[in-house]
Amino acid sequence: MENLLRPLIVVGGSVVLTLVIGWATDFLLRKADERHHETPLWGLLRRGRIPYQLVLLAALLRGSYDEAELLQSRDQAVGQTLTLVLIGSTAWLVIRIAAAIVETSYSRYANARAHRDPARVRRVRTQVTLIMRVVSAIVGVVAAASMLLTFPAFRAAGASLLASAGILGIVAGVAAQSTLSNMFAGFQIAFGDMVRIGDTVVVDGEWGTVEEITLTFLTVRTWDERRITMPVSYFTSKPFENWSRGTPQMTGTVFWHVDHTAPVDAMREKLRDILRQCPAWDGRAYDLSVTDTTPNTMQVRALVTAKDADDIWTVRVSVREQMLRWLSEEHPYALPRVNTADAAQPPSRNGHRPSQDGVPHQQRRYHGSTRPER
Repeated sequence: MENLLRPLIVVGGSVVLTLVIGWATDFLLRKADERHHETPLWGLLRRGRIPYQLVLLAALLRGSYDEAELLQSRDQAVGQTLTLVLIGSTAWLVIRIAAAIVETSYSRYANARAHRDPARVRRVRTQVTLIMRVVSAIVGVVAAASMLLTFPAFRAAGASLLASAGILGIVAGVAAQSTLSNMFAGFQIAFGDMVRIGDTVVVDGEWGTVEEITLTFLTVRTWDERRITMPVSYFTSKPFENWSRGTPQMTGTVFWHVDHTAPVDAMREKLRDILRQCPAWDGRAYDLSVTDTTPNTMQVRALVTAKDADDIWTVRVSVREQMLRWLSEEHPYALPRVNTADAAQPPSRNGHRPSQDGVPHQQRRYHGSTRPER
């Protein structure tokens, strides 16, 4: 009977104690979150309650497993399993705590700077994201190494592994050359302020917004909801357009080809009226000028401004559409047209221009007489 009660008491007591401590900790964090609304730290720490309870349960079972005298024939395997669970859950808990602290710091910074310096906020967000990825990778590697060291076979082979570490390092470096270059490029992007999450960029003729940056690749979301994934080394080796660099304010252009008789002054006034009714226009500036001419048309350019790349697109398409509609309704003569006329004949050898019927213009007969054409 004792052989049955002891394992039940040890295992059951560990589970109950884990649940009680976990509930008490979660209760205290919930109360702290209710009292301190200005910081999200306590609410974010609650995300780690599952790995926290796993750490408690694995630690209690690992410490009391020998007293339970359960599965004595499998004592070493069970103990090894509990150790691995303890190491893995501890790494999980450390990552959750680090993420809560970093995200809390970023939230405070973003709330303080969001209205004054949005570009700086996007830069810090990019750096925080990459730092968390690095921390997660380091914790994962340390946890995996700790798990391997719990096996006697790996400890015994440690000397030989260290002896061949130099050769393996050279081989791994050559094999992972592109990966390492992308990783260093990721750090260069994060702390060099070249491109940030949320920036509007033009890459290989594609216009889009930077959606994700990792240590090895970068994702751009295009205007038609496509995702372009490319290595981060691209942004350190090739030129690209960053429309959000510095200030997001932009100036856009709209071109029309109209007839030479088009009312330019009236078009300038109409542009002003269109922009005043366009919510995307930021009111900074506008202009309309004749920039070029051809034998049949003249080119008219309008300059408009907006607070960011999305709004400048809206302003341009709105101005283009409404101006063309106004010209077609109010000034149809201003639209481009093809002028047709009889071609002038070249002069003959005697210096006279033949008419279409072959009779020189100077010898045409009018009312039975001939007279020179005026």
